[in-house]
Amino acid sequence: MKTIAPRFRHLVLLFLAVTGALLAGAAPASAHAALTGSDPGQGAVVQQAPQQVSLTFSEEVAMSGGSVRVLDPSGKRVDNGKVGHPKGTTYTVGLHGGLPDGTFTVAYQVVSADSHPVSGAYTFSIGAPSKTSAVIADQNAGGGVVGTLYGAGRYVSYAGFVLLVGGAAFVLACWPRGAGIKPVQRVVVGGWTALTAATIALLLMRGSYTGSGKVSDIFDMALLGQVLQTKSGAALTSRLLLLAAAALFIAVLFGAYVKRAEDGDKKEIKDLTFGLAVGGTVVAAGLGATWAMAEHASTGIQAGLAMPVDVLHLLAVAAWLGGLTTLLVALYRAPSIEASAVRRFSRVAFCSVVVLAATGLYQSWRQVGSLSALTGTTYGRLLLIKVGLVAVLVGIAWISRRWTGRITASAAAPETVGEQRTDSPDTLSSDTDSSDTVSSERISSKEKEPVAVAAGGRSDDPRRAAQLARQRAAMTTAREKRVRDADPHRFGLRRSVLAEAGVAVVLLAVTTVLTSTEPGRTEEEAKSATSAAQTQSGPLSLKVPFDTGGEDGKGTVLLDIDPGRTGDNVMHLYVQRPNGKGFDVPEVKVALTLKSKNIGPLTVTPDRIATGHWSASGVQIPVAGDWKIEVTVRTSDIDQITVSKNAKIG
Repeated sequence: MKTIAPRFRHLVLLFLAVTGALLAGAAPASAHAALTGSDPGQGAVVQQAPQQVSLTFSEEVAMSGGSVRVLDPSGKRVDNGKVGHPKGTTYTVGLHGGLPDGTFTVAYQVVSADSHPVSGAYTFSIGAPSKTSAVIADQNAGGGVVGTLYGAGRYVSYAGFVLLVGGAAFVLACWPRGAGIKPVQRVVVGGWTALTAATIALLLMRGSYTGSGKVSDIFDMALLGQVLQTKSGAALTSRLLLLAAAALFIAVLFGAYVKRAEDGDKKEIKDLTFGLAVGGTVVAAGLGATWAMAEHASTGIQAGLAMPVDVLHLLAVAAWLGGLTTLLVALYRAPSIEASAVRRFSRVAFCSVVVLAATGLYQSWRQVGSLSALTGTTYGRLLLIKVGLVAVLVGIAWISRRWTGRITASAAAPETVGEQRTDSPDTLSSDTDSSDTVSSERISSKEKEPVAVAAGGRSDDPRRAAQLARQRAAMTTAREKRVRDADPHRFGLRRSVLAEAGVAVVLLAVTTVLTSTEPGRTEEEAKSATSAAQTQSGPLSLKVPFDTGGEDGKGTVLLDIDPGRTGDNVMHLYVQRPNGKGFDVPEVKVALTLKSKNIGPLTVTPDRIATGHWSASGVQIPVAGDWKIEVTVRTSDIDQITVSKNAKIG
C-alpha cells in the first residue's frame, strides 16, 4: 500500500485550493444591512438646505462619529459628526448652517447587527444639481488584504473548533483508550491552538476589517479598545476566556484521566468521565454561543430561538467532522483501534446528521425565506452547494458504515488476515510485541541479529545497546504497520473516511463563506424596500406638437425619459418637422415641476447630439408624482413657444 504522506499532501493541497478560491482576492463582504431610505433621498433636489440627513437601513447598525460624512460640492465636510438614533433603524447626522446650492455627497460606513461592514454613498442637491469635486476615500472595509486575512482567520477558527470539540467528544464517547494515544492528543491540542491563535488574530484585525481596511491598523491599540466595546469584540473576548477553561479540560483529559485509566480504578474513571463530559459540554456550548450571539442567528426573525439552534448546529458539525478527523488519524497513526469504538462513532455520526438536518432546515427557512431567494441570491446558491456537499458526505458515510459492519462481523468471528491472526476479537489491528510473527514474510538473519542481541541485553557498549534498541523498535513499528495494512476491512474504512475528510474540507470552506454572505431573506427584503423608495414606472415617452407662429415654426417634440424613475434618468429630445424629418432648431429647453410638493421648475438644458436630436444625462427626479413637463422650443431669434404635458413618473 502507498504511504499516507502523499494522501495527506493531497488533502492539504485541496484545503489550500478551496480556501484560495473562496477567500483569496475576495470582494468586500456582502452587506447584511442595506440602505432602504434617506432624507433627502438619493438624487433629490431640495429648495432649502436641510438641517440634518437621515438614513434608514434594513436592520440596526453600529455607528460612530465618523460613520456618516456629508461633503459639499467642493469636497469640504459639512456635517457636525453627531450621529443620532431617533427610532428603529433610522439614524441621523446634523449639518452646518448656511450651506450653498449644489450637489452634496453622503458617504456612510457602518457595521450591521450580524458583525459585517457596510459602506456606500449617494448624492442630493440643494437648489439645483451642480458639478462636484468631492472625492470619497477608497472604502475598503471588509475587503483587500485585511478582508482576505480575516476570512482565512474565520476558516481556521471554525476548523479549530471542530477539531477541539469533535476530537474530545470522540475520545470520551467512543474511544476512552484514545486519550493516551499521542496522535489523537495532537488532534485535540492542535484544534485548541488553531482556535486560540485565530481568535486573537480576529480580535486584532477586527477594527481594521470594519474600518479603514489598512494592514497598519491591525496593531492599533486604540482601535482594539474600541473593538472590545462592540458585540463582536465581546464575543471574541468571551471565546478566549472559554478557551482558557478548555485548556484545563484538555490537561485533565490527557493527564489525570489517562493516569487513572492506567491505574485501573474503574470508579474514579467513571466519576472523572462524567465530570469531563458535563464540563466539556458546557465549554463547547459556550464556544458555539460566541458565534451565535454575534452573527446571523442574533439578527432577524426568531433570534431567541435561532441562537440555541445555531449552537446545536455547530456542536453537531463538530461531533461529526471532528470525530471523523480523529478516526482518520487513529486509523492511520494509532497502533490499533477497537471495532467497538468505530461502531460507537458510527452511531454518534448518525445522530449528528439527524441534528444537522433538523437545525439546518430551520436555519435555511429562516435565512432564505422563499424559493426565489434560494435560486436568485448568492446566499441561496451557496446553500444549495452546501446541501449538495452534505449529501455527498452522507453517501460516503454510508459506505463507511458498510465497512464498519464488516469489521464488526470480522471481530465477532476472528479469522486469519494475511496469515496473521489478530490478538483480540474486538481490535482492528493487534498491538504486537517481540513475540509476534508474520508467517508470510521472510525476515533475514541480518534483521534478526540486532533483535536477539538487544533482547539478551548482553552488549557491554551502551551506545551499541541503544542503537540496537532503536533498531528493534523501528522493526516492531514496521511489523505493526504491515499487520495493519494487511487488514482489508481497515484499509477500506481508511479510504472511505479519507474521502469523507476531503469533502469535509470543502464543506467547511463553503460554510465559512456562507456565514459572511448576506442572507437571502435580508437581500430580498432590502431589494423590496429599495424598490419602494425608488418607485419606477418604466421609460416615459411623450409626443407634443408645437407652433411658434413664425415662418417654418411648426413641428413635433418627441421626449423620452429613461428609466422613468426617481433618481438618475437619461433624457432624449427629438424635434421633427411636419414631414417627419429632423428639425435643427436654435434652442430647446425642458422644465419639470411637481406642484403638489412645491418642487420646481427643475430646468434641463440638453446637449445637441445630431440634427433634430438633443440629450441630457443625470436628470434627477427627486420624488414620484404627477409631474408637469414643459418644453421650450425656439425656431428663430424672435419665434419661440413653451408647450407642456403632464406625466406620472413613479
